Amino acid sequence: MKTFDVTVIGSGPGGYTAAIRASQLGFSTAIIERDKLGGICLNWGCIPTKALLKDAELYNTIKKIKEHGISVDKASFELSKIIDRSRKVALASERGVQYLMKKNNITVINGSGFIDKNKTILVKDKSGNEVEKISSKHIIIATGARPRTLGNLQFDEKIVLSSTGAMLKKELPQKITIVGSGAIGMEFAYFFNAFGSDVTIIEMLPQVLPVEDNEIADVVAKEFKKNGIKIYTDTKTDSVEIKNGKAYTTVSGKTNDTFESDAVLIAIGVMANKENLGLEELGVEMYKNGIKVDKNYRTNIEGIYAIGDVALIEPSGKPWLAHVASAEGINCVEKIKGLSVPDIEYDNIPGCTYCQPQVASVGLTEKEAREKGYEIKVGKFPFSANGKSRATGETVGLVKLIFDAKYGELLGGHIVGNEATELISELVTLKTLEGTGESLIKIIHAHPSLSEAILEAAGVAFGEAINI
Repeated sequence: MKTFDVTVIGSGPGGYTAAIRASQLGFSTAIIERDKLGGICLNWGCIPTKALLKDAELYNTIKKIKEHGISVDKASFELSKIIDRSRKVALASERGVQYLMKKNNITVINGSGFIDKNKTILVKDKSGNEVEKISSKHIIIATGARPRTLGNLQFDEKIVLSSTGAMLKKELPQKITIVGSGAIGMEFAYFFNAFGSDVTIIEMLPQVLPVEDNEIADVVAKEFKKNGIKIYTDTKTDSVEIKNGKAYTTVSGKTNDTFESDAVLIAIGVMANKENLGLEELGVEMYKNGIKVDKNYRTNIEGIYAIGDVALIEPSGKPWLAHVASAEGINCVEKIKGLSVPDIEYDNIPGCTYCQPQVASVGLTEKEAREKGYEIKVGKFPFSANGKSRATGETVGLVKLIFDAKYGELLGGHIVGNEATELISELVTLKTLEGTGESLIKIIHAHPSLSEAILEAAGVAFGEAINI
């Protein structure tokens, strides 16, 4: 039996980050992974999808390149090569994690971890054969989540697609229906539309990107519709039937219809990978279909912790994001070590959607701020009034900032437009430091830059805008 101070089950962003920090703090550390190091994010999610979206962005840029006085004759694409490039990016990321494990002297064990009643970890291969036994003082579960299915519908990854099937599809569907308009649904809608698919989005809630400020979501919806994407909100998906190689999606609500398509992408969220870990036998408490943990990521069983998408903090509505998992991994290990570190402030987590126009936000929407009883000041500045945006030809979108009128503190920051996912970090920093509109206005921003739109939005809120 091998013995470690810390053993992590799952090597996604939360798991491998926790393992590295544990090793840095002097713990003997092991990590157990049943598939590829890096988990879903690096291999099948965050990283390879951004490679696909970059190619879609480039192809869309070529379509309008004449606006810049440049001619490109007979632009074309090979979807199989686009997919292959995405897979190479994922492979490079996996190899990067392999290197980090060696650099930090972390023992990597291939297989599935199962915790028995004595809290011994039994590692089994794909055939179910036991290959290792591990004794560990601290066990961190970081097994992540998988795509949620629609009723009894199963992913065949040919016609009924999860995000994984969508990113590996080397034949472009002539028509595709996308159920769900969160980040995954909107990103793939953008991707398939860019290369010529007829895209239909079905959303049960009143707006696309339901967690975003409604003005921000409206900008994206308008641009998507301008590009030919059909959007149906306030519309519930009742059923999906497969007949003769086609998908028939029946909906009701604001729209009552059946949509025929060559493929249907189910993008209605994820569900925690909490099964087959031995947790039921140990009596580990669950909460809302995830593993219940406290603010220190401890379960009710001593020595067992959970982080990332598999873990839920009652009553926190924490977002299921890769960077949240990474932060939790570090926070969990540092608390195991006994360091005096603050709890994660989930109100200060950025959310990003990488379609075009991009969307990024932190904190409260305008509606949420008003519902919480704040008296607020709102500042909005369009990228059409930003010099750098005009120079690059990317003028769609705006920055919207919500401040507490009494103290001037930033309550929420919302950006839609070019490079929004890069620009958001300034607002995350400001909000984390409890910064005010006044402090933001006094920060000198480079000219010309997209970030000046943030400065100007603050100026609008406090009556000090210069360029609008």
